Amino acid sequence: MNIVFMGTPEFAVASLQALIDNKNNVVGVYSQPDKPKGRGHKLQYTPVKEVAVENNIKVFQPTTLKTQEALEEFKALKPDLAVVVAYGKILPKEILEVPTYGCINVHASLLPKYRGAGPIQWSVLNGEKVTGVTTMYMAEGLDTGDMILKSETEIGENETASELHDRLAVIGAELLLDTLKLIEQGNAPRTPQNDEESSYAPMLTKELCPIDFNKNAKLVHNQIRGLSTWPCAVTMLDGKRIKVYNSEVVNGYKGKPGELLDNKKFIVACGDNTAIKFTSVQYEGSKRMNSEDFLRGKQVSTGIILG
Repeated sequence: MNIVFMGTPEFAVASLQALIDNKNNVVGVYSQPDKPKGRGHKLQYTPVKEVAVENNIKVFQPTTLKTQEALEEFKALKPDLAVVVAYGKILPKEILEVPTYGCINVHASLLPKYRGAGPIQWSVLNGEKVTGVTTMYMAEGLDTGDMILKSETEIGENETASELHDRLAVIGAELLLDTLKLIEQGNAPRTPQNDEESSYAPMLTKELCPIDFNKNAKLVHNQIRGLSTWPCAVTMLDGKRIKVYNSEVVNGYKGKPGELLDNKKFIVACGDNTAIKFTSVQYEGSKRMNSEDFLRGKQVSTGIILG
């Protein structure tokens, strides 16, 4: 079966690698155009392109798929199936109709919940206990196609979106291989989504970053976990921004919202007489470090108000 793979970020790498390792015939890889990175603004390959190049697979990086030229280029690959994993572009109807067995997508949520670009982060931000991956047939809408398979996993109490991302990438790759077997056998199910149960997970913005200590510790903890490691929850300390990557909810402490209650363990008061412990931070102009190490190097008085 001729497979065209379409993906861009690190999340998609595990799925592409799984196809390659299992000797699937990947006839082409589509990825977003390279972008300049770093001080020198040197063009950098996308993570998916790097894997494709290493495996001598032809890479296509059109700025749009909505031209006749792009359509003809796609048709020339004679794909039996297109596998789409976090590609970052909407596929037009003309492209969707080309592969013999259609286009399938690996999506990092239990659809129809969390359609959109940020399903992993929003599942953590919203304090979900369970999430997973869904494979589906692609339709013209945003993550609206018929579902094929699902795989569930629990979200750890202190697990960050970044950590969950890495686990779901592996789960997604395994689910993709199971899905391909069913398609090849002609036994792949099609389960329509219930739109009434759907929710939307938009892209993250830095407007989500400032911590509001008037909220209870659980909500603050979910914010820190959900935004780690980008765009990252932030607060102010001594007039400088401090990023918070990891935290824990702690009991037995209370104070004014934002008040530093323990200057050795970095425990801060939140709303509803709750408190949170920062465990990994990055002070403006410094590097990321364990919070207790940070406090040993910077004298901060108990009782100051963050924010």
